[in-house]
Amino acid sequence: MLMLYNSDNFAVVQIDVPAPSHDESGPLTRGGYEIVDKFARKEIFLEGAMAETFKEGVEALIETSPSEEELDDFIGRFTTLAQQPVVLH
Repeated sequence: MLMLYNSDNFAVVQIDVPAPSHDESGPLTRGGYEIVDKFARKEIFLEGAMAETFKEGVEALIETSPSEEELDDFIGRFTTLAQQPVVLH
């Protein structure tokens, strides 16, 4: 788990999980990005194609030296899909 971004509005964590490998080429990994919308108190986990789209968008945005507001706007597009409420244990 790696914290990638933390603002007043959002937290983004990258999660890599080693998948069991049955060959000698080395372990496969799978994972994605967990995004927490702090004000809506909801989270979403992006994996697969959606995670790749998120990663590519962030990389393109980083090249422009974005402000926190620009990053939050980009991340907010993904949290509109969030349905899972954040529950503290």
